[in-house]
Amino acid sequence: MTTYTNLPAPSPEQGLNRYLQEIRKFPMLEPEQEYMLAKRWVDHQDADSAHQLVTSHLRLAAKIAMGYRGYGLPQAEVISEANVGLMQAVKRFDPEKGFRLATYAMWWIRASIQEYILRSWSLVKLGTTSAQKKLFFNLRKAKSRIGALEEGDLRPENVAKIAHDLNVTEGEVVAMNRRLSGGDASLNAMVGSEGDSATQWQDWLEDEDADQAGDYAERDEYTTRMSLLTSAMDALNDRERDILTQRRLMDEPVTLEDLSTRYSVSRERIRQIEVRAFEKLQARMTELAREKGMLEPA
Repeated sequence: MTTYTNLPAPSPEQGLNRYLQEIRKFPMLEPEQEYMLAKRWVDHQDADSAHQLVTSHLRLAAKIAMGYRGYGLPQAEVISEANVGLMQAVKRFDPEKGFRLATYAMWWIRASIQEYILRSWSLVKLGTTSAQKKLFFNLRKAKSRIGALEEGDLRPENVAKIAHDLNVTEGEVVAMNRRLSGGDASLNAMVGSEGDSATQWQDWLEDEDADQAGDYAERDEYTTRMSLLTSAMDALNDRERDILTQRRLMDEPVTLEDLSTRYSVSRERIRQIEVRAFEKLQARMTELAREKGMLEPA
């Protein structure tokens, strides 16, 4: 990947507001501009084209990074990790798939930020399964939705509700809530009464080796599903692809009203196109999965 020696970089000394003002100077790209720049990068490894693709999306990376405040980490570093994910997205972006770069890049940006937070937030590994990671990044939001704002342990009914919504065990909810509420304790903290019976907390920790094979399988499954999704999008026409992306693949889905205005049709017509596009996408993904031997022949 090309290096970006002249990209603006957030820093505590510079100040976040100054950085945000600086990245607003980079123009947004029209679809045709984005496509041509991406083609030049893919076909000729043109560094200037890649640089323009990155700088035009720095605001997107910053916006996503701002959603991860509250973990006690320097915001400048979170934004820097978001930019790393953005650069990885540009490196792998295929303009022929029909997606806009922003739609593709947000997955890489989030993944980069989340990996950084999981590495940095605690010296003790928080958990390796996708369910545990989901719990870590969604517990605060889940508590807010049900009004569980009390300090300390959650009430049993709230524990049960969150466990059901996030598809984890109640024990995992309790443990994660205590971690996020109290932060990391020292491994050398004394447990028990003073005297011979007192031991260090680390002596009570269970040895739970990470399931590396399971982790790899989860990552491989995710990569395979994303590959199928990207390939299956070819089954849709431009309008279907755009409507489905805007309605089902965005963090904040575009409303039927906005899309009906954009395409000069009724909201019901947009809804019909969305449903038809989703059915076509599902059918094509199933077909591709069978071709790859992932499903039994029909």
